[in-house]
Amino acid sequence: MECIIIRRMEAKDITAVTSLEEKIFSLPWKRKDFEDSINRKDNIYLVAESDCCIVGYCGMWAVAGEGQINNVAVEEGSRHKGIAYTILKELLEIGIDQGLTAFTLEVRVSNQPAISVYQKLGFRSEGVRKNFYEAPVEDGMIMWLYTEPLLH
Repeated sequence: MECIIIRRMEAKDITAVTSLEEKIFSLPWKRKDFEDSINRKDNIYLVAESDCCIVGYCGMWAVAGEGQINNVAVEEGSRHKGIAYTILKELLEIGIDQGLTAFTLEVRVSNQPAISVYQKLGFRSEGVRKNFYEAPVEDGMIMWLYTEPLLH
């Protein structure tokens, strides 16, 4: 794998992150969405940097002891190199260090490469949100990762 630096997202990264977001997602977050998210103390946003360029990012909101993963993106030319796995693993480790005990995300049911990465990290499908995504309309798979045993 090429030399990738994983670090916290900073204000200086938002232009590159927003540009990447617009290339990847049909309904991309705006600059203000990222600014607001990185400025909340409970949120964790990371970037993957290669040769001083942002090649990926991910983010999570910490709510009630759980992490809601909102953004995961890797530029097309940098995919299949383990970047998504590496940046998400770091995100989860930071969340666990902060006391989070469960993590959740939604993913398009057709996005098998992403689903495979999430499964490799220990996420399991827990259901489907019908028509969760727009442009195009598609179901979203709900995935969870629990770091502590569930109480029954």
